[in-house]
Amino acid sequence: MAVRLYRLMISLILVVMACLTQAGELDADHKARVIQAFPAGSLVGPRDAEQALWPVQHQGKTIGYVFETDDQVKIPAYSGKPVNTLVAIDLEGTIKTAWVLSHHEPILLVGIPEKALWDFALQYEGKKITDKIRVGGSTDPDILSVDAVTGATVTVMVVHEGILRSAKKVARNMGLLQAEAGAGAQNAPATVNTDIYTHADWNTLTGDGSIRRLHLDRGTIDTAFIGTEAEHIDVAAADEKQDTFIDLYYTHLNVPTIGRNLLGDDQYQWLMQEIKPGDQAIAVLGNGDYSFKGSGYVRGGIFDRIQLNQNGITISFRDLDYYRLNDVYAQGVPRFKEMAIFVVRNQYSFDPGSAWDVEFLVRRQIGPVKSIFVTFTGSYQLPEPYLTRPKAPAVATLDDEPPLWVALWEQRLFQVVVVSISLVLLLGIIFLQDWLVRYPRLLHNLRRGFLIYTVFFIGWYSLGQLSVVNVFTFTHALMGDFRWELFLMDPVIFILWGFTAATIVLWGRGIFCGWLCPFGALQELINELARKLRVRQFELPFIVHERLWAIKYLILLGLFGVSLESMATAERYAEVEPFKTTILLAFQREWWFVTYAVFLLFISIFTRKLYCRYICPLGAALAIPTKLRLFDWLKRRKECGSPCQLCAVECEIQAIHPDGTINANECHHCLDCQMTYHNDKKCPPLVIKAKKRAKAVKAPQTINAVNL
Repeated sequence: MAVRLYRLMISLILVVMACLTQAGELDADHKARVIQAFPAGSLVGPRDAEQALWPVQHQGKTIGYVFETDDQVKIPAYSGKPVNTLVAIDLEGTIKTAWVLSHHEPILLVGIPEKALWDFALQYEGKKITDKIRVGGSTDPDILSVDAVTGATVTVMVVHEGILRSAKKVARNMGLLQAEAGAGAQNAPATVNTDIYTHADWNTLTGDGSIRRLHLDRGTIDTAFIGTEAEHIDVAAADEKQDTFIDLYYTHLNVPTIGRNLLGDDQYQWLMQEIKPGDQAIAVLGNGDYSFKGSGYVRGGIFDRIQLNQNGITISFRDLDYYRLNDVYAQGVPRFKEMAIFVVRNQYSFDPGSAWDVEFLVRRQIGPVKSIFVTFTGSYQLPEPYLTRPKAPAVATLDDEPPLWVALWEQRLFQVVVVSISLVLLLGIIFLQDWLVRYPRLLHNLRRGFLIYTVFFIGWYSLGQLSVVNVFTFTHALMGDFRWELFLMDPVIFILWGFTAATIVLWGRGIFCGWLCPFGALQELINELARKLRVRQFELPFIVHERLWAIKYLILLGLFGVSLESMATAERYAEVEPFKTTILLAFQREWWFVTYAVFLLFISIFTRKLYCRYICPLGAALAIPTKLRLFDWLKRRKECGSPCQLCAVECEIQAIHPDGTINANECHHCLDCQMTYHNDKKCPPLVIKAKKRAKAVKAPQTINAVNL
């Protein structure tokens, strides 16, 4: 026995040593890829554990470094986990190779081929880490553009940030950017000198660069799309090539010489009082056939055709950043079809003294959900006399860069606000349920409207569909490296999970499953329409129905077991959820995925939410902590179940047992049973009590009549 134990211990030690040895070595294929990018005879040296990288050596000298982005900066992607990329740079800061090693992105695991992500990373080869690199097309010759992957915007942005941030970090740590640190260090932000004012007309302001112009004709637009799938869409005729596509003027209104001359004294003073300290107002004026505001702009939305960029920070504008501009008073100003004032909020740390670019996006639709866009760039720099610059320099560091999740929350502020308001409304419904259930028509209409909102806004618009994969991601994070930023990459998902976790503790899974799951809401709406059309409904005997509940728990356990071995494999098997096909990709997938999702929706015509009741592993995962809920606000009477079976019969997902108890693990909190509970014309115990009261009132009247 002792000998066996000794051998087992030796084996374990050898395995651990082997793992540690392998952890310090690059995979042979990846090492070959790195060596191929450097001069012949190069080799990869031993790992520098302190800097988490491998030196690349040639003839005894270090000529570059290779590293994994996960070892330098961990930027979570859509799945909540980083995309690990192998990157090699030389001593001049040139990226020699970039290759995605691993990811957990659901949309790439099934839907978009992984080759698209590998090809995206390869675009960085040959580019310097000091270059201005932008995801998406750009006509600015100083900006190097890399093509995005349609449908995987968050993922490629994470890869982009991971490659550049980790490469810059390694370059700084290894002293490669020391020579450029002094030259590249920027001074503290300049301020606009508000004490200087000179009367000026339109020609003067455009002549000295106070107002800049971006003019595009239709021929230029057509040329920009050559080589893309949109090359032959909306092409101008030969005699229309010189026609103006858009004639754009833009300027910085905070400067009194610019703002007062354009807006007039009263309007300028109003604007300066309207915006907050540190905010910068930008005027955009345009003519031509193409609108810089965008025809799809609606109140509460984002202007998707125009944005600013300064020092690599992209600034988008929402409705709250927009002011209507009706009149421009400078002498000699031409007439414009469109005029607007956009406000750059102080949160962007916008520097009036640094150059910035206006980026104008032209989009061409090439399919139902796919489009190609090209960016045209115009630069701007305030004339020096308008500025006051501080003397003390402030050197920017890598730590000064805001986390990527902050930018994503700013970009999706509209969805965040709307979803947050809707969750407050839902809380109000739950807290007032005892009052609302007394008005069945009002509650039915309110619930129907909320389900429609859940499908269209939370689901198809905001892509806020929770998944069992999120549960596994959170569980694995708890067992390993837990960091909140891993879950902050998708603000809508984060908010929904926070709300769901809170409501499970308070009332159980029913709040999410009955109100906030887009696929569940879609099933329910289909079934409700079918019932109105008098389609025959089918229900299983309760004894069979009760046993089928176990299926979803078995699926959950199986997926969780697989995830312990391989998260990527578990994500593939999690396709038992039709959420990705139906909600995230809007049926734009291979036919077998679409067939499966459509089949489940088709069954919903004949029975209520079959998938939710018997198959959904997410529902099973949420049901487990439901046992710990603090409150049970669904009321029952002693007559419920014996003798009364009305609620059990009417419950359309069969969450009420024949004995009258409500199974919180299966209840979707639709409140139908509570409407019956408070209805004295429908609830049998209340009806009987009402009849007894009527008899009691009638009996004395009869006696009095006899006595008379």
